[in-house]
Amino acid sequence: MGRGTQLFVVGVLFLVACSSFRQLCASSSDDDDHTIFYDSFDDSFEGRWIVSDKEEYQGVWKHSKSEGHDDYGLLVSEKARKYAIVKELDSPVSLKDGTVVLQFETRLQNGLECGGAYLKYLRPQEAGWKAKEFDNGSPYTIMFGPDKCGATNKVHFILKHKNPKNGEYVEHHLKFPPSVPSDKLSHVYTAILKPNNDVRILIDGEEKKKANFLSAEDFEPPLIPAKTIPDPDDKKPEDWDERAQIPDPNAVKPDDWDEDAPMEIEDEEAVKPEGWLDDEPEEIDDPDAAKPEDWDDEEDGEFEAPKIDNPKCESAPGCGEWKKPMKSNPAYKGKWSAPFIDNPNYKGIWKPQEIPNPNYFELERPDFEPVAAIGIEIWTMQDGILFDNVLIAKDEKTAESYRETTWKPKFEVEKEKQKAEDLAADSDSSLTSLQQKVFDILYKIADLPILSTYKPKIYDLIEKGEKQPNLSIGILVSIVVIVFTVILKLIFGGKKQARVETEKTEVADTSKKTEVADTSNNHGSSGDNEEEKEKKEDTAAPRRRGGSRRET
Repeated sequence: MGRGTQLFVVGVLFLVACSSFRQLCASSSDDDDHTIFYDSFDDSFEGRWIVSDKEEYQGVWKHSKSEGHDDYGLLVSEKARKYAIVKELDSPVSLKDGTVVLQFETRLQNGLECGGAYLKYLRPQEAGWKAKEFDNGSPYTIMFGPDKCGATNKVHFILKHKNPKNGEYVEHHLKFPPSVPSDKLSHVYTAILKPNNDVRILIDGEEKKKANFLSAEDFEPPLIPAKTIPDPDDKKPEDWDERAQIPDPNAVKPDDWDEDAPMEIEDEEAVKPEGWLDDEPEEIDDPDAAKPEDWDDEEDGEFEAPKIDNPKCESAPGCGEWKKPMKSNPAYKGKWSAPFIDNPNYKGIWKPQEIPNPNYFELERPDFEPVAAIGIEIWTMQDGILFDNVLIAKDEKTAESYRETTWKPKFEVEKEKQKAEDLAADSDSSLTSLQQKVFDILYKIADLPILSTYKPKIYDLIEKGEKQPNLSIGILVSIVVIVFTVILKLIFGGKKQARVETEKTEVADTSKKTEVADTSNNHGSSGDNEEEKEKKEDTAAPRRRGGSRRET
């Protein structure tokens, strides 16, 4: 064999080996993929999910982005509607073979006051349903997910199980299920069905409930019926006496028993308190009340002022007609009745005898019906419910991997945004409280005597600030300027006035007495006019607090 031929053969063998290795790797990868069904809704649901044609389901489904993300989901778009949509699986999924994980995400973007956001895992269509006619009566194996309305607030887990004795399907509800998160963030719900009959409910990857399918403590009604039941044909005998005690037939009412004595009598020893105002009513007409301008006597009747507590009664022990108070009657006994004694004929509370339960059966493992489709059939008052990342898997790690890659990044972003909004809201609240305290201080400043001339203007500024908080800083600056101006006026204006008075006195001393008197009178008159003018201005300035403030 030549060297060229040898190289050719080696190359072929290398390619075959590589091809075999790729197939082996691919085979190994397929074996590791425990995903049975997954829908991320990155593509439109139309053509893959089937919307029910039933007339009652008028709610419109939309392929929509989750708020704040580029991630798409299946959206409930209208309020107060019934919704029904279904996705048939390529082949039925058995819940009897090992672990099965059911998982999906929901985001209540507008909250959830009344409505459901759960999934139904449907039995094969041989059970009697059609995709286009999917409705509340379509037979399911498991119903799982949030439901909240009124007193109901729980993450449902319902198993519909067939009784092998009578063929009847019974809904078995998980007892004490976890509550629905009350925020508007994305949450992921996981139900893990284990071969040892355990079921675990996770919310956001955290276990919230663990139960056993065969335990009467965990499901209502229990999957395994009671061995005995009350005999439906057993009847209580007519002479059966269930009274534990009876009135003593030999008891006689005492001769001194007065059944007509009242329970309360007037306290004859009571004395009217000193200072009691007999002629003052407890309530009077509000003297500050005025008939509204739009009051029409013909339509509204004669205006009557509202009543207020009489202020004169606040410092007095009481007002109005004084009456002696009532007290318990020591002679009161009420109607006589015979005392009770043990009933000699008492037989206890009757109940029918127990008989073997004809529908009793034993189980080692629930007889799960296979899942052939996933449906959403809900009635809700809220819009904005977004379903996403619906998964059926064979193990918990696969579900955990999806949570880490699809749900968690979104949730972290939403949580941080929510924190920022909460901090902003708290900051706004604190700022509003601080602003009100500042306004209260400014009202007190306006009441200072030295600012009486400017009081109306200051009140106007404060009231404007209360109505428009965004102007608070500017208004505060304006008031500070007014106060500063008044202080400067008092300081420098006072010195100037003193200097003028000194000069006038010197001139008066060098003049004639009559002229001095005239000059003095004239100067005094001028000073008096200035003072009187200021007093008049003080009197003219009304005390204004605005409609939203109370005079203190």
